[in-house]
Amino acid sequence: MSTSTSSTSSTSSTTDAITTEVIRHGLLASAEEMARNLCRTAYNTVVYEIHDYGIGLHDATGDVVADAPGIAVFTRGNDHGIKRAVEFLGADAMKPGDVFILNYPYWSSAHTLDPLVFAPIHADDEDGAEQLVGFASCRIHVLDLKQKDPGYVLDSTDASQEGIFFPATRLYVEGRQNDDVFNIIRFNSRMPERTIGDIQAQVSACVTGRRRMQELVAKYGMTTVRAAMRAINEHGEKLARLALADLPKGTWTAHDFVDNDGIDLDRLIKMNCTVTITDDEFVIDWTGSETGVRGPINLPVGQTEAFCSLVFKAMTTPDTPVVAGNFAPLRIVTEPGSVMHAVHPMPTFTLWTALIGGEVVLKALAQGMPDRVPASSGGDVCSMMGLGTHPRTGEPWLEATNEAVGFGGHAGGDGEDGIMHLSEPGCRNNPVEVLETKSSMVIDSYGYRPDTGGPGRHRGGVGVARSYRFTGPSTGICLVYKTRTRPWPVAGGLPGVNNQVFLNPGTDREVVQGGSYNHLQAGDVLVNATGGGGGYGDPLLREPAAVGRDVRNEFVSVGAALRDYGVVVSADGTVDEAATAAERASRVPA
Repeated sequence: MSTSTSSTSSTSSTTDAITTEVIRHGLLASAEEMARNLCRTAYNTVVYEIHDYGIGLHDATGDVVADAPGIAVFTRGNDHGIKRAVEFLGADAMKPGDVFILNYPYWSSAHTLDPLVFAPIHADDEDGAEQLVGFASCRIHVLDLKQKDPGYVLDSTDASQEGIFFPATRLYVEGRQNDDVFNIIRFNSRMPERTIGDIQAQVSACVTGRRRMQELVAKYGMTTVRAAMRAINEHGEKLARLALADLPKGTWTAHDFVDNDGIDLDRLIKMNCTVTITDDEFVIDWTGSETGVRGPINLPVGQTEAFCSLVFKAMTTPDTPVVAGNFAPLRIVTEPGSVMHAVHPMPTFTLWTALIGGEVVLKALAQGMPDRVPASSGGDVCSMMGLGTHPRTGEPWLEATNEAVGFGGHAGGDGEDGIMHLSEPGCRNNPVEVLETKSSMVIDSYGYRPDTGGPGRHRGGVGVARSYRFTGPSTGICLVYKTRTRPWPVAGGLPGVNNQVFLNPGTDREVVQGGSYNHLQAGDVLVNATGGGGGYGDPLLREPAAVGRDVRNEFVSVGAALRDYGVVVSADGTVDEAATAAERASRVPA
């Protein structure tokens, strides 16, 4: 299957550039207000602390014209979901005041616990006739919608095990709450208060977006706002095509692996990517990726489109807000039934293929443009989720956080140390104080992992390790799916150290694992240890003073400085210049 964004087209209805820019900023401000309202009203720390959301304002076709960055892949997935809902229901069936929920994975672009809530926006035109002008959307991660296991599903083999489906269902009917739907949610959730509270926060965000777009129409007129939205996307397309013209042309293929699918634990799952850049297109072709994947790491095609869009955006128009026009030159090819294009009833709950897959695209691009593409990061979001019964309140608790990873070295310098993975650039991790207050977890330690960054002329960033000690019976869910392959380097660098999860480290019960569902007792410890980025360039060309600084900052050990960089350095970071020169000279082939 091949998908591409439709190119925008000019019409006779236009508006001047200044008015368009004022409306564009009005839409962006409205999206940011939607995000603020969401974070102020959500019940779930994954939303208001981590910013696990995707918020957008869209034109009447569903194309995004403004977003508020959170998890970047959500926004393009929102486009896909709205368009599928319109196909299913018809735009005429969407009435003023309606608010919909959609979490059917093959339409919504995500798993069941990432429901898309969206509201059609109607306003009066210049003749007083009410018309559809656009949509407001909000996607978040909610805590429970009757999936077979509390928290997260790692081993489903059929979509029916992954929760209750809402195929573009009305939460509000012409402004009135649909109690029947909320009652279904209430009686099908293990944590109904928090789940309903979060969904109502999504509704609040969408109503805010609807109100603000209606105010823009009231101020400037329907014709002007519609023309401005067309102009916004036309300009976004123009910027993308200008950037495309500047990229090297060619075809490059790369592959990487997901550790397993949750069912066949010894089977690496191949993601195969061929990127072709021409004067007119940027094609990402996933032909050759694994088929027959039984576990829930299969991706809805909207999710594949979304993470590919994120990489394309980073390569072409990284400095401007997301609009649908940015993606007009992008074409994505998938095979229905493969891990990159799930079809009913293939399970899709564990979406980590999308989080890892973006760097497979970069791995292909690095062959043709190593000066523009960094080495691999630690390569995973490395999420840890705990749940149980709170010892102080007796209430169920569920808290999660994503850990930072090291970024890959690049032509311009070292990779960043310990930052959020590139699939979630608008996100944060959950603070220690929040986790300890709201759960029965204690954070024993949290810090950088020395010697995890791939050696290179430009060093890969180091990962981090956080140790969770459980004070009562709990479940610890580890969502880490790149532990069996190392972060790849570029231009002669060396790989980074891969992600690992340790259960009860240093004891006779130690287990090293990745994606896992652990039933824990008081005193059990999980250490989430994230990977470092790959190195860029020959490590023997790294400036000795930079290696000394790394040793002083405890990013690189004295032994690794000698082994990987040929630098003789003391523990305080002082470099022995003469010994270093001799050591490096001894490594040069005769």
